[in-house]
Amino acid sequence: MFWDILSQYGLIISLIMMVVSLIISANCKLTFSRYSKKMASNGLTGAEAAQRILSAYGVNDVTIQHISGNLTDNYNPKDHTLNLSDSVYGSSSIAAIGVAAHECGHAIQHNVGFVPNKIRSALVPGANIGSRFGPYVAIIGLMMMGYLDSSASQGSLGETIFFIGILLFSLAVLFYLVTLPVELDASRRALKIMRKDGLLQGAELSGARSVLSAAAMTYIAAAASAIVTLLRLISYGKRRR
Repeated sequence: MFWDILSQYGLIISLIMMVVSLIISANCKLTFSRYSKKMASNGLTGAEAAQRILSAYGVNDVTIQHISGNLTDNYNPKDHTLNLSDSVYGSSSIAAIGVAAHECGHAIQHNVGFVPNKIRSALVPGANIGSRFGPYVAIIGLMMMGYLDSSASQGSLGETIFFIGILLFSLAVLFYLVTLPVELDASRRALKIMRKDGLLQGAELSGARSVLSAAAMTYIAAAASAIVTLLRLISYGKRRR
């Protein structure tokens, strides 16, 4: 019954998820914008706060770089660079320090060998292929299984291609699921560090928590959308078979 419902109403569910994801993304940008206008009392820029955190926690092999864009901040474990965007690198806002601390959380994860972070890194190649090609491969398989009124041999080949597509996209879904604890842990570390080291306090810390919580919701929405897409594909496969 579950698969029948998903097969019949999957498109509606996907559209709802799309709308929810857009709302969550908009809220993330609005929250960041709001706290980008509120300056931290310590006067540190995002880059300075990041350098202070990395030095305090013994992460001495990471280079802090300025990259273009907005909310493009990231930590690259391959070349040990912490990349901060235009609105974070040179800004002394609450949002900038919060985001910089979050990316430092990822650098610390890498430094201490945080297991979920290792798993996510290992999944990256397969997840990139799976998210890009998996659904299309599965759809081709579905077409061969029934949409083109194919022969028995084509149908059997279609099932194989469909299975490969599902397997590929499952890697992407798994990546999204593993990303959640990695991102949540990075934010937890960031908030703990900012409170312990006095980078932000009181209302400032609450503001940074709002920024990081809004960002975390985007990862939750992405994971939920990927799961719904995977389940829809599987339901279509069951119906074709």
